[in-house]
Amino acid sequence: VKGQAIRFPVTDVRVFAGRSSTGVRGIRLAKDDQLISMTILHHIDASVEEKRAYLKRAAQMRRAASEEPGDVDVPELDEEGSGDEVELSVERYAELGAAEQFLLTLSENGYGKRSSAYEYRVSGRGGKGIIAMIVNDRNGLLAGSFPVEDGDQIMLVTDGGQLIRCPVNGVRVAGRNTQGVTVFKTGDGEKVVSVEHITEEESEETGDSEETGDEASNLSQEAGDDGVDGDEGE
Repeated sequence: VKGQAIRFPVTDVRVFAGRSSTGVRGIRLAKDDQLISMTILHHIDASVEEKRAYLKRAAQMRRAASEEPGDVDVPELDEEGSGDEVELSVERYAELGAAEQFLLTLSENGYGKRSSAYEYRVSGRGGKGIIAMIVNDRNGLLAGSFPVEDGDQIMLVTDGGQLIRCPVNGVRVAGRNTQGVTVFKTGDGEKVVSVEHITEEESEETGDSEETGDEASNLSQEAGDDGVDGDEGE
């Protein structure tokens, strides 16, 4: 809940003799911290330089598509590389794009963001992990983190009984080590206590209401109007 995440190969977890085995440590938790989610990510062999070049170009394309002014914010990868810039071919860029996954991270005060899985370095299990989202008075503790697709939706519920269902593509893509933007405007003293991921297939089965989509769009617009994006620094 304190914003740390760790990514390691499944092969680091050995196969145990029985169901009642105690298991091995996945992440070393700080005092009063607790695990809130676990997920399986796909892997693609790519160098640090390739991932950095891909993330930079992808950020440029998103900024151009949104017509937002300003410099491109290139995520700082917590991986050591040669430091040299590489030029990705069209084919390699397309390959990395097809394999890219996004992790949606949400806090108990209603802030969230999507971040590329390429920003989460692969390390050995049992470490303290790296920052998945900044935890502070503004954000509060984390409420959930999981992979999402553009067509998915999320449902958030607060301890005050309020609920919102909104599309994932309305949540801004931001760097891993940032605060995020407003997804759900919680009331005073109110906190998000549950986050449910609804896939595109499940959404089609239940049917979407236009009102829900409009409400989510209004929230995204309000987040931009409030200047929340400007608080996204490390």
